[in-house]
Amino acid sequence: MEPENLVTIVVIAVILIILLSLFFSFVPVGLWITAYFSGAKVSIGNLIGMKLRRVRPTDIVQPLIKATKAGIDLTTDQLEAHYLAGGNINQVVDALIAAHRANIDLDFEQAAAIDLAGRDVFEAVQVSVNPKVIETPVIAGVAMNGIEVQAKAKVTVRANIERLVGGAGEETIIARVGEGIVTTVGSSKTHSVVLENPDAISQTILRKGLDSGTAFEILSIDIADVDVGRNIGAKLQADQAIADKNVAQAKAEERRAFAVAEEQEMIAEVQRMKARVVEAEAEVPLAMAQAFRDGNLGVMDYYRMRNIESDSQMRDAIAGGDQDHATTDEQ
Repeated sequence: MEPENLVTIVVIAVILIILLSLFFSFVPVGLWITAYFSGAKVSIGNLIGMKLRRVRPTDIVQPLIKATKAGIDLTTDQLEAHYLAGGNINQVVDALIAAHRANIDLDFEQAAAIDLAGRDVFEAVQVSVNPKVIETPVIAGVAMNGIEVQAKAKVTVRANIERLVGGAGEETIIARVGEGIVTTVGSSKTHSVVLENPDAISQTILRKGLDSGTAFEILSIDIADVDVGRNIGAKLQADQAIADKNVAQAKAEERRAFAVAEEQEMIAEVQRMKARVVEAEAEVPLAMAQAFRDGNLGVMDYYRMRNIESDSQMRDAIAGGDQDHATTDEQ
């Protein structure tokens, strides 16, 4: 063989080896072989397209193989579209397999919509097969006699696949059950009625259809615990009594202040009258002196006036002494 032909053959062989290396590094042939022998419908073109769309073929092919082995007919286009939309393919496939085993009517489009809605579709299928128990916190209601009743309920629910998209979650169930407990306790005449028959709470709540618009179907509501709380009625009455007392005290203080003000005004008026009397008495000697100068008052008139004053003072003294003796005798 001529040297030129040998070089040509070597160059062609090297080029073929490089091309084959690039091909096998770009196309996961091993994954295609696994899918082929597993019965999954995956072509080399599909794998190349995934690479070009920057989708990891393993993330698509492995769930497809799992679904095919479980007897669920899916395509790479369905899985790839859900993957590109940000969904969890493994979770969707696991949910489809679980629903298929449990004879639950769930197709890929519905499962993908539930997954994209942010709900755990696999858990929803599990809850649909195996009902879940939701325990409410302690909820307090007040009976008509003012006694507080504290109750805790356990709600057994089953997922409703048809209402998973757009349906309310566990928080709504807990809130509605709490509302039913408060309503039932509040309509009871006494707290003892609730304690004697706690099943009445469950029956009343179930009749309300609390699962309407939620992603669950309520199977049963069981009252786990019932306790007597505070005497709200007595506390309210005590608070009202304290408030009434404070109002009465405020009004009494107002009346006392008004009376003190009136007394002070009367004292001031008496003092003003005494001042006027003292002022008038101070003018008497001046008037008498003027009367003497004018000749309107004589000396004899003055003495008679003084005698009258002395007589009046003596009578007042005698009257005061008799009154003191009478008081002493009474004592």
